[in-house]
Amino acid sequence: MPSLKTQARREQILRLLRENGRVRVAELAQTLGVSQVTIRADLEALERQGVLRRLRGGAIPWETRRFELPLEVTRTLHAKEKEAIGKRAANLVKDGDVVILDVGSTTTEMAKALSPALKDVVVVTNALNIALLLEGHPGITVIVTGGKLRPLQHSLVNPFGTLLLEELNADKAFLGCNGVHPERGFTNTNLEEAEIKKAMVRAAREVYFLADHSKLLQVAAAKIAPLSAATRLITDKKAHPEALRALEEAGLRVELA
Repeated sequence: MPSLKTQARREQILRLLRENGRVRVAELAQTLGVSQVTIRADLEALERQGVLRRLRGGAIPWETRRFELPLEVTRTLHAKEKEAIGKRAANLVKDGDVVILDVGSTTTEMAKALSPALKDVVVVTNALNIALLLEGHPGITVIVTGGKLRPLQHSLVNPFGTLLLEELNADKAFLGCNGVHPERGFTNTNLEEAEIKKAMVRAAREVYFLADHSKLLQVAAAKIAPLSAATRLITDKKAHPEALRALEEAGLRVELA
């Protein structure tokens, strides 16, 4: 058990972390009047408790994402960043592509940004809102995966949600997620949707994950895939450099939009 002095210091570290969104070892040592070795030991202990994530020279909050928000809410969070990510991803779609487009607010922005000049593109999606969004595009054929409807995300899941995907050889898949972590990989809050995402990864030659900066170094309940399964992660320019470094050192290719 930590001493009362140690416990008080660690509570102070957590208070500073909540207030500032990030703490640095050198600054904590100076503020709390202890050595950097002591601070590193504190951060290691707090990481084992699951309340922060250590980075080189400091730490950030480690938010375990357990609660799912409706699509109408998530599309308002980091909206400009999601729009930029969606535009960058849309530029990767070329004439003749067979594309898998996952459910989510960022993939919806991607669907909005698809060029009206595209020809002979097939979009396979489990998102009813995306299917309706693209139904009037003259150069895109829309195929809906089928399955049970989840109103919260307007998504289609099992039973029967993966049958079409298992018969598909797509050129590219664009997926959303709730967490991107160097060790835990890509994760998602909803277990049913994670099953569909796994099938999408298996069905495509190239796999792109779209995630704004708030998802980096986070871990959600359901595993989708390891980082090695992704061709690239597309995130936004607000991503913290140390978070990007941790992911790239784990072997993930990252592109900023």
